Amino acid sequence: MVCIQKVLHNQIQTLAEVANEIWHEYFTPIIGLQQVEYMVDKFQSVKGITAQLEAGYEYYFAIYNGEIAGYFGVQLQSDNLFLSKLYLKKAFRGKGIASQMLAYIKNIACDNSKSKITLTVNRHNYHTINVYKHFGFEIEKEQKADIGNGFYMDDYVMALAL
Repeated sequence: MVCIQKVLHNQIQTLAEVANEIWHEYFTPIIGLQQVEYMVDKFQSVKGITAQLEAGYEYYFAIYNGEIAGYFGVQLQSDNLFLSKLYLKKAFRGKGIASQMLAYIKNIACDNSKSKITLTVNRHNYHTINVYKHFGFEIEKEQKADIGNGFYMDDYVMALAL
């Protein structure tokens, strides 16, 4: 069983450390080390996470057998819940934890009267795209965003109607 725990301000450093570990392990083969390091610094560092929290994002840890297995971040938007991040450490993948995390995310959306959940996923992250499709998400469009330093996020926007 997974316990979902809201990340408190005094846990941001821990969250940044978990993000750094997961991003380097998972995304380096997809987008390369330089872009991983840039994106972690910009979006998943203490400074980046703090800025997101101030912008209305909420982060949650997924705790499995007393250990942080992963995390997710969401933001309530006008007509949907934006799933900004959902990541698991390698040792915890394939244990049904993502399913429990998504169930919790759906509850957040429903509790806030949102009719859909949206997310962005790298177009070359085939495994994750298939996982989201398995959970009922559909690709709505492609999106390419300049994130600075010559790097782009080349994503699909996916949505799940609730």
